[in-house]
Amino acid sequence: MKVQKRPRQLPGKKFLSRVGDKWPMLRVVMRSDHGTIPFKELSQLIDAISPILLTETLKMLEADALLERKMDPQIPPKMEYYTLTALSESLVPPLMTLYNWDNAPKPAIKAARERSESHLRDQESADPKFRSTGEP
Repeated sequence: MKVQKRPRQLPGKKFLSRVGDKWPMLRVVMRSDHGTIPFKELSQLIDAISPILLTETLKMLEADALLERKMDPQIPPKMEYYTLTALSESLVPPLMTLYNWDNAPKPAIKAARERSESHLRDQESADPKFRSTGEP
């Protein structure tokens, strides 16, 4: 009997990890209403990201066909512009849904976190050796 090997990586896993990464899709796609945008403007719209990290992120998105990079037609090119592709435009509605869900108040989550924190405080006060890891 021949045993089939499992694939090392599930199809689409790398792509989905990019979509769910902290910067790439959420930050760039949330700016989708800006159309074609110069690098400098994009870096101003996306706060708290270094130019190096932004450049790496944009290259990664371009490699995945989620962004299109255009250069000024002059020599040497002085300005880079970025535009969402049709593929990334199709991601805007589901990502906006996730974004809106994440930013909506969630009393159940808040209450559960408060109960958990209270439980941990009770355990720590009962046993000074108890750490917040839940282990003595």
